[in-house]
Amino acid sequence: MKHIVAAVLVSIAIASPLSAQKLVDPTKVAPEYREAAEKRRAEQIRQQECAHRADAEKVAPRERTAFLIQCLESDAGK
Repeated sequence: MKHIVAAVLVSIAIASPLSAQKLVDPTKVAPEYREAAEKRRAEQIRQQECAHRADAEKVAPRERTAFLIQCLESDAGK
């Protein structure tokens, strides 16, 4: 029984990073969807930059969402 529980925990730990969203590659989508893919990639990059900024500033987990929203809004205003 312990082996089954350990195997489940290991599989969950391994599967978690794989569920992260990959950056969209506009060159690998159909031409009619390329513009949308470019916009999505730009948004993903902005989100990653804000997440890195939150990590660098060591924002507390309970304040992270508010920080990310504020960061994305300030970047959109630029």
